[in-house]
Amino acid sequence: MDRLDAMSLFVATVDAGSLSAAARHAGVPLPTISRKLSELEKHLGTRLLNRSTRRLTLTDPGQSYLIACRRILDEVSEAERSAAGEYSSPTGELVITAPVVFGRLHVLPVITGFLAVYPQVDVRLTLSDRITQLAEEHIDLAVRISELPDSAMVAIRVGSIRRIVCASPAYLALHATPEKPSELAGHNCVTFEGLTAPATWTFGTGKTEIVVPVRSRLQVNTAEAAIDAAIAGLGLTRVLSYQADAAVRADALRVVLEPFEPPPWPVSLVHAGQGRLPVKLRAFLDFAAPRLKERLAQSL
Repeated sequence: MDRLDAMSLFVATVDAGSLSAAARHAGVPLPTISRKLSELEKHLGTRLLNRSTRRLTLTDPGQSYLIACRRILDEVSEAERSAAGEYSSPTGELVITAPVVFGRLHVLPVITGFLAVYPQVDVRLTLSDRITQLAEEHIDLAVRISELPDSAMVAIRVGSIRRIVCASPAYLALHATPEKPSELAGHNCVTFEGLTAPATWTFGTGKTEIVVPVRSRLQVNTAEAAIDAAIAGLGLTRVLSYQADAAVRADALRVVLEPFEPPPWPVSLVHAGQGRLPVKLRAFLDFAAPRLKERLAQSL
């Protein structure tokens, strides 16, 4: 009997909830699963599972054995990764996720430089504004723009991002530059639903927080569309500073109401941080963190 194979099937069966589900997931015939589990129980001299037509339940010895199996299988997996060089030299695939625009503007150039230095590492980059679950989705590293909740994750701060209000010079010349949030009532606005509510914008923080109504002449679902509409002179828009950085530098947009901006959001590199880090991840953190800090320091 291959004990590791039997342990794997036992864990897979418990996770799947039934012998038939485990057989489907593992691509193994149901009789084979049943036979191997029976052989395992015979070898151990105890029953691990109580089988019924509806579900499986662990016996007390089965519960203890399940914990041991998970630990042993994890240790074997780590030993295999170590033997393959994942812990001795940067090699293998690195899975990274980042917000769409920030990832394209800042993370992708850093990854391109990293790949040139580490030819044995491949990167799979997913750009998404959805908050991903690292463990469940097998992601090594996430770039997050927000205040982070308390968790077991490890976060390395690389900078901060402002929430800015801006408009084209032509619009401001025609409608005057607002000097305080309350003056937004007399202005046209372009709202980006991914960042703010279409009816109100919030300024300041804590006890000095100000919520003001805005007239949304246009609602869009991407920052790029909001910026393009603002450049075209439709009105004021609120976006993240890096999203409008190029337009502001080109004087296609001008930032207003700076003294009333809410506190900036931190930008962090987040990873699980459990156990010894693979060298490929450690190498990327060492490479990316200072470069992202430098890029963000030069942004708005």
